Amino acid sequence: AMDIIAEDVSDNAEYRKALRTLTFEYGSMTVKGAKEEDSVYSMYYDFNEPLKKLPGHRILAINRGEKEEFLKVSLSVPDETVLGYLYNQVITNPKSPAHGYVTAAVDDSYARLIAPSIEREIRSDLFDNACEGAIKVFSDNLGHLLMQPPLKGKVVLGFDPGYAHGCKLAVVNRTGKVLDTAVIYPTIPPRREEAARVVRRLINKWGVDVVAIGNGTASRESEQFIAGILKEIDRPCKYIIVSEAGASNYSASELAAEEFPEFDVMQRSAVSIARRLQDPLAELVKIDPKAIGVGQYQHDMPQARLSETLENVVEDCVNADGADLNTASPALLGYISGLTKTTAKNVVAYREENGAFRSRKELLKVPKLGPKAYE
Repeated sequence: AMDIIAEDVSDNAEYRKALRTLTFEYGSMTVKGAKEEDSVYSMYYDFNEPLKKLPGHRILAINRGEKEEFLKVSLSVPDETVLGYLYNQVITNPKSPAHGYVTAAVDDSYARLIAPSIEREIRSDLFDNACEGAIKVFSDNLGHLLMQPPLKGKVVLGFDPGYAHGCKLAVVNRTGKVLDTAVIYPTIPPRREEAARVVRRLINKWGVDVVAIGNGTASRESEQFIAGILKEIDRPCKYIIVSEAGASNYSASELAAEEFPEFDVMQRSAVSIARRLQDPLAELVKIDPKAIGVGQYQHDMPQARLSETLENVVEDCVNADGADLNTASPALLGYISGLTKTTAKNVVAYREENGAFRSRKELLKVPKLGPKAYE
């Protein structure tokens, strides 16, 4: 009889809804350290916070620590508050001889069935809400990054800093075409003067207007090196630090290999750094949005949902800004409404074979691009 009452209480939708509300209102998340060793989760080794005050990023951090077995997590709820509600709902006659049995059944149903189930549901809801918040922040940051104003009409020297393997340089013209490349070792004192000569030669030979320095390893030393050179040369030339997040992902991709088959991975990275200063949108669409580094905990979120949202952001940005039909890459054209990756490649192939498009209607001559896609 106690088992039957316990199951009836645990299966009652009205009771469960009320208990979830009570748990969220009065409950708190308690976190303890599962290991004695120090870790990035040490701030959570003795942690307690009300559920209604827990921010999303903290929930994601605690979940990751639990997954990596550094933390033990539980929800704490005042039992008297929850059981008081259940007693009021279930016990109709306190003077009944069965009062003790019904009370025991309520206690048992809550401890054995309801509490663990409600905890799982609430933690699942907290995680889902935290993910939605993190995805929203990620998509907003990505949108702002993609819509940065381009630096048009400038010859740019892309500078990918490094130590042991040297710094890779690439000069691109005003339309993004690669003019020259080089490798220098400014962080090695005996080769510093040689590196300075190479940089001065590239700046003067190609009329470089801006040096785009990646913000990765050896960026500070590279900035000091370039600043010293720019003080010595006669022509006006500036430098700027550029985020190189995702540049290595692009450099090792099939797209980069198709675009620059004669370059090694590091040289492609220097080209990407230069081009993302000239036109951030056109260059960053070639990189997986998750690799650009404008969000947190992206590996903990539902990957399909994250990818879909970020793809939509990129598509919105491309269609809001537009694309130059005669210069845009297949990666950029692929995000234009009506085009697919295949038709985008066909557009570029048609352009390379027949020259620049002279009117929009000429798009109808592109293979597999029919009237509906054109519309």
